[in-house]
Amino acid sequence: MAQSLAWAQPRQSEREWGLTVIRQEPTPAVDASLRDLDEVALVAACLDGRADAFAVIVERHRRSIYQLCYRFVANHEDASDLSQDVFLRAYRGLRAFRGQSSLATWLYRIGVNVCLNRVSVKVPPSEPLEADQHIDTRHEAAPERILRDERAAQVRAAIARLPRKQRATLILRTYQDLSHQEIAEILHTSVGAVKANIFHALQNLKKLMGESPV
Repeated sequence: MAQSLAWAQPRQSEREWGLTVIRQEPTPAVDASLRDLDEVALVAACLDGRADAFAVIVERHRRSIYQLCYRFVANHEDASDLSQDVFLRAYRGLRAFRGQSSLATWLYRIGVNVCLNRVSVKVPPSEPLEADQHIDTRHEAAPERILRDERAAQVRAAIARLPRKQRATLILRTYQDLSHQEIAEILHTSVGAVKANIFHALQNLKKLMGESPV
């Protein structure tokens, strides 16, 4: 059963309002004016105790964060759990956001750390990500579909065996379609290091899949 994020006012003993994961709980109503705020103003509103301001942050970024998490685990339930953890950590650490990078970059950074720390090296199950299904399979013969699905599973399994930095860099570049500069900011590294990681990740991927490196 899918989970959703809900924000609740704190108990008397709590020092600040909290983010709570509640099953099948609707997102609280959001003040429409908050949706017009930029990132800095939204963060300021959150720190002033506006729970609905954080709801807007989640609303803007949950799709990309969920897709990032999915690329590490290839499983909808695990991706949901991981994305919940990302936003929980973001809420708790919101005071650490200084605006030196975009909020999206900051959330991606948290997401990569959460995924790398939580995901073990194993063969990911083959659950499709519906939003990514751009191939028309209506007229595809059954053997061709099986081969395509097997190939996708092989790629996911091989990516899961890559070194941590290479895995994160390849996912951010290939699946999230981020620029070298954006990835460098997320991973706290240089553009040159990002390019090198992508190159070595692709070479290792070919070896893991039984192909000869170019």
